[in-house]
Formats: sequence, C-alpha cells, structure tokens
Amino acid sequence: MRRAAVSALGGAAVLAALLSPARHDPVVAAASEPASAAVNYAVGVDESASLAPADMKAEKAAASRIAIGDVSASSHVTVFGFAAAETGDQRAVDPVCPRTELDAAGRESIGACVGKLRSRKKSEGTGTDFPSAIRQGVHDLSTGTDPSVPRVLFLLTDGRMDVTDSEKYGGEAHRAAEGERQLTAALKEAAAQQVQVWPLGFGSAPDKAQLDRMAAGGYQKGCVELPSARPGAGKVSGAKDVGPMLEKIFAAAHCLRYSRGPSDRPPTTLEIGVSPLATVGSIVVDKGDPEVTATYFDPSGHKVPTSGTYRKSGFELAGSGGTVEALKITDPVPGIWKVKVEAPEGHRSLPVGVSVLWHGELRGAITMDPPSPQAGQKTTVSMRLQTREGYEIKDPRDYEGLRVRSELTGDGFEPLELNLTDDGTGADPEKGDGSFTGTVRVPEEADGALKVTGTLTASGLTADVRSEAGTVPPGEPDVVAALTLPGAEVHPGASVGGTLAVHNTSDAPHTLRLSVADIGRGMLTVAPAEIVLKPGESGTRKVSVEVAPADVFGTRLGDDGLQLGGTLTVVDATDSHRTLVQSPLSVRVTPEPGIWDAYWWAFMAGAVLVVLAVVAALAWRKQRIRRRDPYGLVLQLVSEEGDILGDGHPARHGNKQQWYEFTVVEPHRSPRIERRDHGPYAVQRSPEGGAVLRKRGGGRTRLPVQGRVQLTEELSLALGTPAESASADGSEPPAANGGASTYDETYL
Repeated sequence: MRRAAVSALGGAAVLAALLSPARHDPVVAAASEPASAAVNYAVGVDESASLAPADMKAEKAAASRIAIGDVSASSHVTVFGFAAAETGDQRAVDPVCPRTELDAAGRESIGACVGKLRSRKKSEGTGTDFPSAIRQGVHDLSTGTDPSVPRVLFLLTDGRMDVTDSEKYGGEAHRAAEGERQLTAALKEAAAQQVQVWPLGFGSAPDKAQLDRMAAGGYQKGCVELPSARPGAGKVSGAKDVGPMLEKIFAAAHCLRYSRGPSDRPPTTLEIGVSPLATVGSIVVDKGDPEVTATYFDPSGHKVPTSGTYRKSGFELAGSGGTVEALKITDPVPGIWKVKVEAPEGHRSLPVGVSVLWHGELRGAITMDPPSPQAGQKTTVSMRLQTREGYEIKDPRDYEGLRVRSELTGDGFEPLELNLTDDGTGADPEKGDGSFTGTVRVPEEADGALKVTGTLTASGLTADVRSEAGTVPPGEPDVVAALTLPGAEVHPGASVGGTLAVHNTSDAPHTLRLSVADIGRGMLTVAPAEIVLKPGESGTRKVSVEVAPADVFGTRLGDDGLQLGGTLTVVDATDSHRTLVQSPLSVRVTPEPGIWDAYWWAFMAGAVLVVLAVVAALAWRKQRIRRRDPYGLVLQLVSEEGDILGDGHPARHGNKQQWYEFTVVEPHRSPRIERRDHGPYAVQRSPEGGAVLRKRGGGRTRLPVQGRVQLTEELSLALGTPAESASADGSEPPAANGGASTYDETYL
C-alpha cells in the first residue's frame, strides 16, 4: 500500500522535509508562486428516469468532488441537471449551480447547490436530451468568459440519447433522426466556441460509440499538446466508480495529475503520497456519509490545520459537512500523508476513499558540451530534470508522459531538431535518471552565434523552456578547458574535489570565472571562483564544489538526504566571457550521523580487526596472483605483412611467478608457438589490461589488448580473442579458445 500511495502523486520524497519543523528558513532556488492555470467548466448530470438512486447519489458526489477538489482558485464551474422536455411545460435542463468562482467560499458553497440535483419524475420529462445539455454547457461556458481560459464540459450520463417522446423534435417518426441532426449541430457549435466535451457513461449499457462521438465533436485542443489532454469519453461499470473516473478525466482535461488511493471503512487511516514536483494539490476524501470526520497528518507526522498556514504550507478545507471533502494544500510537504477517518456508531458501513489532484512545476537545466563547438564538430546536449527548488528528479513516474523537444539554431544554417532521450543508449549515460541527452553536429556553414533550446511538456506540470547560448569560434580558441568532477555523496559543509585541465595557447594572461547555477542560492558553491592563466600555461588546477552548512537546508535534508543538481560553468572573461565548460553536477547531501550511527561500529571493530586483516591479506594475495595468471590469454603470431598466422595458441596457467613460457618453432617455414619451460619468451597477464611480454635478455614489453610487439625480425606477437573464459576457480575451460568476457571483467 505504501508504494502505491507514493505513486499516487508521482513518487518518492526528494524534498522530504521541506516544510517540517526548522530552525532556519529554507533557501529557495526561484521565487515563483505555486499556481495552476484556471479552467472554466460545466458539469451536466443526467437526471433521467432510468437513473437508479445509487447512480444519482454517485453523480452528485462526483460533481461535488471535482469542484471542491480543483486546485485553482481562479477556476469557475456551473452545474446543471438534464433529462428531456416531453411536453410544452417541461424543461430539458435544470440549472442548479450558477457560475461559481472556486475560491475558498465558492468551493464551500458547491456542495449545497449540487444537492439540488434529483432524479426526474415521469411528469417532469424522463428522456435523455444530449443536444440540449451540450447547448446549455456551451452557453454557460462562452457567455461573459475569457476565451483564453480553457472551456470544458463534462457530461455524466447512464444511458443513450432518447428524445423519442420529446415533441419539440417533430413528428414521432422523425424524432430520432432530428435528435442526431441537432446533436451534430450542437457539437459543431461547441467546437466553434472552443468548448471541449468530456462524456462519462455508466450504468448497464451506455452507448460508447455515441460518447466517443461527443468527445470527438467538440473542441479538440487540450490544455497541453499531449494525447492525454485530448478530449475522450470515459466509461464505468458501477456507481461506486463514477466519482474516481470523473476525477480522472477531470485531471486530464484540467492538466492535473490524479491518482486514486486506498479505501476502507472507518475508523481507519488512509495513506496517500505527495510528489516533490507538486506545488499545489487537493487530497479528496469521499466519505459517503456526512457524519464521517477526517484528520490530516503530513509526512513528518504533524497534524495540519484545515485553514491558514502551517510551516510554510497553506491549507483550505471545503465540503466538511457533506459526503465529499477536500483539503487544498499549497506548497505541500512531499512524502506519505495520512488521513485518519472516524465515524460514530451507525455511520461506519460505507467505505471511505481518498484520492489526489495536483499540479506541479518541472524545470530543466540545459547544457552543451563543448559549449562553443567549432563548425563540423559534435556537441552533446543534456536536459536534466529538476524541481522548482533545483533538486534532481530521478523517479521516472514523476515525469510520466513527458515530452522533451530540443533544437539547435544559429547563424548560417537552418534550425536542427535534436533527439534527446533518457534510455541509456548513445550519448545518454543512464536510463531513467531524469537526464535527457543527445548529440548534434554543428553544420560546416555555421558562423557565429549558436543557441540550443529545450522544452519540457507534461500533463499536470507547468511547461518549461530552457536555452543555452554559445558561439562558433573563429579558428582555434585561445583557451580550452575540460573539467573532471565526479558525483559524490557528502555531508553538509563538506566539499567535492575535481580537476580543471587548462591550456592557454596565447601570449597573454586569461582570467577564468567559475560559478554554479540551477540550484538554490548558497547550496553549492565552487572554489576558486576565479583562475588566472599565465601566457602559454598548460596543466591542471584543483577545483572544489563546496556544500552549504546544515542550517541552510534546515529540515529539508531529512533522514534520507537530498539529491542536488546544478551546473558548473567556466567562462573566459578575457575572451568576451566565452563559455569553456558547462558541466552538470550531481551531489547527494546526507545528514551528519548521530553519535550512535557514527560510533557503534567501533565497539565491534576491535574484536574483528585481526580476523579482517588476515582475511584481507589472504584475499589480496590470492587476487594478486589471479590478476597476473596468463590462463585464458590467446597468443597470436603476426607476419611482417600483418597477416595472422595459425589459429592462435591458448596460454595455460603460469609458473609460481605467473609467467607462461614458450618458444616459436619453425619460424621461417610454418611458425607456431609451443609451450616450453625456460623458453626464450614468457607472458603474464597485466592488471591494467592486456599482457606483459618478457624476452630472454630483452627486458619486458607491454602487450596491449589491441596491439602487437616484435618477437623476431619477421614475426610479431598479438593477443587473440577467446570465445569462452576460464572459470573463476581456475578449472580448465571447455574449449582451448575460451575466455575474453569474464577475464575482461575480472582481471582487466
């Protein structure tokens, strides 16, 4: 259950203690107000006679839960019931909730007006008039509203279109055809008014084809350019699934993330997860019975209020007196949230469910390597995912459905589209690590400015566009540099060391400036911040990335630590601030261990020290011997012309010093290698790879894996490729030619 709960909001807690108790205010990477784009939507609820009481109850709860669960205070909603007008004094549409802004007061008021929905009696008209429902929704959404705000119509229906008893559709024989014609016209008007139609069918036999037709007939452009945001029809098998399914399609239409959590009868505690990407969200509790009460606890175990702020998070509860309530949270603490539900005796028969709607921000840091490539040279482009706090995101579920687009533009050539992937192939170093990488060759005609742009798009996440400028240098640049800085796991206040290789080809000094970007201020810094190169200087300089003290992170550090991601940049200030290096940083910061964590092992170390030393010495000796054992090497004679002679000679185990001794017989007629103790030649495996050749009276020569050394005036020695390795315990191989892959891993 816990793992499922985490995925309900996208993943594990990279920001796992961001808003829990702290002695110092957190340092934020970017001052952005968490928000979700507004949506104007209408909910049409089927009130026809075929509706069972349980279905009507489910529809009312569903209409309430999407309204009070909306995360944007700027959204507006209208709710109406519909059936069919079968006589002149009946009406097809029954408005119950006027246009309501979903601020705190509006969210609270929705439950009362939704309660006015009811199943129609025969005297009120009991058919199903889809054209009238769509026209009502289009009118509500297009009258007096901002056309730039998305318009979405949800239709909840348990049946098929039925206007056979509606006199306004003409003669009885023509009503079905006229209904179809008017449905087509209503959908055409919806498309013209930019109204998306999202139908949800339930009951015994909803007309799925007609539901699909209505979804396809309205406006087709979703909140983002992703297939998941294109209008579609939903279908559920029972009343209990109406609310969750409506939330799901509501999330798709609103570009929110949604997940359905567990359910159980009260008293119980339900768990749900919050992603590090979430900036605003609603925990929706389907109580079923208004007597059920819910209490909310953040991942640190603190009971949170239902209004106001608490430890940097904002809270707003709506619907507490009804069957559905939702706790809207701004800047929620990532991790596992708990909802404790209770009910008095006699009100515990219905299961209570929990679900989540949320919106988040996904940011990227883009780099080119080299940042100023020459014309015709390849450059590697990486787009690394981060939260708005600047922390790395490495759980693929957090950015499910992500689309990454990138292009290279510049002077002298047409834009080039780049293919950036996170599949662990080509230039991408690791699959699923949140870093999308690709390569592009700068056109030969490129001259001057370069710019690489990356765009991240994902449903439920604010799109992000990042760019990096470079230049095509006119000829060889005066200064070139390369940085070696491994990823590391350190404690606050520590540093990560690296090396900057530099080469100044000019006869003037150059000043290099180093900085760290794409991370919260002060979290990571680089030292030195400035390096002055002497004329003609070539060599290496030590650099270090220093991690801030623990008080800068506060409780965001948590027990599991933080994965920080940034970009280390080196520019040549003397050469118009030309970028020399842009290197992504990956530093995991873990809290300092406590006294017990730091020293418990010391009490045991004395008892086992001698044993470990003996074991280590034996293992080292055995490993040292094995690393030089020539067994499995294939010795190959090569002629002066470079021709390989014979099938190759498999070496066996060496002598005590691990030398395999041999000679060459018939060197001028049919040269071949034969094993011979105290022969003129001997080989042993090199721990660095390949082998070492020893000649009698001629010293020792390194024999690389892909190379050769001279044996005689006419013959050279090379290493062949075994087909199967020796076993790890030194037993004979099944074939004389065996051994490359395992020896490569074990010895080389």
